[in-house]
Amino acid sequence: MVPTDPVILLSFVNMKLRDFYPDLEEFCASEDIARETLEEKLSAIGYRYDPARNQFV
Repeated sequence: MVPTDPVILLSFVNMKLRDFYPDLEEFCASEDIARETLEEKLSAIGYRYDPARNQFV
């Protein structure tokens, strides 16, 4: 289950990206979450996906 709180979501997503997924597309497909929705939630707290680092910064 994906957390709904944006700060907890950030930590969850970055941990999953670091440990299990090579990129955001695979994470979103595996977790069945729309990439746009995820990026909107995290941009609301000032984070953007950096593909070179494979994390939200």
